[in-house]
Amino acid sequence: MREKYFTKENDDNGKKKKIKFKPKSDQNLKKKDSDNKNFQKLEGLKDFDFKKFLKTPTIWIFLIIAVILLANMIASNNFNEVEISYTRFQGLVDDRMVSEGEIEGNRFHGKLAQPQTIMKNGKEYTFKNFIVTVPFFDSDMLKKWDEVGINYTFKEEEVGLKEILINILPWIILIGVWIFIMRRMQKSGGGGSNIFSFGKSPAKRFNPESSKITFNDVAGCDEAKTELSEIIDFLKSPEKFQKLGGKIPHGAILLGPPGTGKTLLAKAAAGEAEVPFFSMSGADFVEMFVGVGASRVKGLFNEAQKSSPCIIFIDEIDAVGRQRGAGLGGGNDEREQTLNQLLVQMDGFDSDSSVIVIAATNRPDILDKALLRPGRFDRWIVVDIPDVRGREQILKIHTKSINVAKNVELKTLAKGTPGLTGADLANIVNEAALLAARKNRREVLNNDFEEAKDKVMMGTERRSMIISDTEKELTAYHETGHALVAIFSPEADPIHKISIVPRGRTLGVTYLLPEVEKHNYTRKYFISQLGVLLGGRSAEELIFNDVTNGAGSDLETATKLARQMVCEWGMSDKLGPLTFGKKDEEIFIGREFGLTVNYSEKTAKLIDDEITEIVKVAHKNAKDILSNNIELLHKIAKKLLKQEVLDGKELMAIIKKAGIDVEKSNN
Repeated sequence: MREKYFTKENDDNGKKKKIKFKPKSDQNLKKKDSDNKNFQKLEGLKDFDFKKFLKTPTIWIFLIIAVILLANMIASNNFNEVEISYTRFQGLVDDRMVSEGEIEGNRFHGKLAQPQTIMKNGKEYTFKNFIVTVPFFDSDMLKKWDEVGINYTFKEEEVGLKEILINILPWIILIGVWIFIMRRMQKSGGGGSNIFSFGKSPAKRFNPESSKITFNDVAGCDEAKTELSEIIDFLKSPEKFQKLGGKIPHGAILLGPPGTGKTLLAKAAAGEAEVPFFSMSGADFVEMFVGVGASRVKGLFNEAQKSSPCIIFIDEIDAVGRQRGAGLGGGNDEREQTLNQLLVQMDGFDSDSSVIVIAATNRPDILDKALLRPGRFDRWIVVDIPDVRGREQILKIHTKSINVAKNVELKTLAKGTPGLTGADLANIVNEAALLAARKNRREVLNNDFEEAKDKVMMGTERRSMIISDTEKELTAYHETGHALVAIFSPEADPIHKISIVPRGRTLGVTYLLPEVEKHNYTRKYFISQLGVLLGGRSAEELIFNDVTNGAGSDLETATKLARQMVCEWGMSDKLGPLTFGKKDEEIFIGREFGLTVNYSEKTAKLIDDEITEIVKVAHKNAKDILSNNIELLHKIAKKLLKQEVLDGKELMAIIKKAGIDVEKSNN
C-alpha cells in the first residue's frame, strides 16, 4: 500500500523550505472515530431516564416471567432429582432398590441404594435421587414398603415460590390489562389524572406569550374589531371602567357565515389583550355520561377565574345552546343540563373577575333566548362576508407568505371575487401558489391567481372528458345565448367570462360579475336575471329547433326566483304587496323544515299563474333578443368553439366589430 505524503511551506531565515510530512495512518483515524462513537454511546447512557424505564409495564411483565422460569429451574434441579414414572417406581420397590424417602403431599422424594440409568430425550442419565407422583397412599402400600425395608417419613406440604407465582400470575395479568384499559379510556375521555376525571374541562389554554395573532392578522371586519377593542381595553385596565361604576359586558357573540374569521377574530382579541385564552367547542361539553357537560362547564369557569383576567372562547355554541324544551319526547336531556349550568355560570360569577366569554355561531336563530339576554351575551358582533375593500386587505395578508410577482393586482382580484369569505380567499391564494410551483415558477403570476379563482368558483377543469362535436357546438350556442341576453339586458350584470371547458358537473359556464357591491335588488334586475337564465334554452330552440336537459338547472333556478318574487317579495302586479306561506320553525328538527299554506286554493292558483306568466315573459324577451342578433349569436358561438374561453373584453370587441352599439340597443 502506497503511503501518502504532503508538502508544507515554511519560513526559515527568510528562505522557504518544502517539508514533507506523513499524516496519521488510516488505522489511527479509524481508532479515533471508534473512540468517539463509544464516547457518544456513554453520553447517551447519561441521558437515559431509568425511573421512566421502570414505569414501563412491559418490563415488569418480563421480570415476572423470568422469576417464574428461575423458580421452575430451582425446583426441578433440587437435590438433582429425576422425575420417574409410577410404574418404574413400583419396579424399583419390588427390586428393593429404594432405601429411603420423604412423602410430601402426593409426591415421593426417594433415594436409591445404587445408582440407576434412565433415557430422556435420546440421552442416558445416571441418577440416585428421584421424585415420583403417587396417586394414593393406603395401608397395603405402606406395609409393602415396610417389608422391603424403605425408611420413609411424612412431611407437611409447603407452598413454595413457584406455586405462589403460578397462583397469582393470572391475577397480575388481569389487573395489568384492567389498568391498561383504564388508562386508554382516560386519555380518550377528555383529560385528567384518572378514569373518573371525565367531568374536567378539556379546554385548550393558550398563554399570551404563545399567541402571536393580533388584529393586524385579521382583515375585512373593521366594525367587529372596533366592538372587541372595548373588551380588550377593559382586560388591560379594568380599574378605569370600575372607577366610574361601569360594567363591561360579560359576553360577546360573533355571528356570521362559515369562513368569515370568527375564530381568528377571537384569537386576535386574546393576542391584543395579552391575557390567557381558553378555547373549547360546544360539542366538547356533552359526553356519553350524564352530568359530564354541566361538570365541564363548572371546571372551565373555575379554571378561568384562577387565570383572571382571561378570555373564554366557545366555538359553535349552537351545539349546546339550542333553545330548551324542543325535544320530541319532552323531559330534560343532557344538553339542557349543560345549557342550564352555562346560564348560571355566565350570570353568577363576579363582575370584577375579568373573565370575558366570547362565542361564535352561524345559527343565531336557534339559540336559547335566555342565553342572549343582557348580563350574558350582551354584545352581538356581526362578522359578515367582506366587501371589495375587505377582500383586498385579506388577500394582502395571505400573500405575505408567498412570492408574488410585482405586476399582480390584488385590487382587480378582489373585485372579481364577490361573495367569497376569508377562507375562500385563502384557498385561492394557496391554489395559485400550488399552480405556480407545479409550473416550476419562482413567483406567482396574475394568470395563476385567475386560474385558481376559476377553479374555486366554477370547479376544476375536466379536459380529459370526451365530448362529441355536436355536444360541443350545442354547449357553445347555449352559453352564447346566456351571454348575449345579459349584454343586451340593461339591468343585468356584466359578463366576466364564458367557457365551454367542462368544469365540475357542467359542460360550460357563463360567469357574470357585478361592477359594484349590491345589497338591494330591483324588480327589473330580477326580470333581467330571469332572461339571462333562459337565454341558453332560447338559443337551443332558435338554432337547433329542439331543447335538451342541459337547461335543467337554469329552469330550476328561474322557477325558484319567480316564486320568491311573488310569494316573498311582493313583486306581482296581480297579487300585490303580500307574502304567502309561513315557514315552520321547529327547533329540534330545523328552523325551515316546511312551509305552512296560509292561503286559499283560489289564491294558490293565482300564484301559480303569476309565476308561470313571469317566467314566460322572461323567456319571450330572451328569445326576441337572440332573434334580433342571430348573426352575432353565430359569430360568438364559432369564436367560442375555436378558443373555448372568451372573456368580457373579447366579447365586446366582437360586438363592436359587428357595428352594434349595445347602449343604443338597450335604450
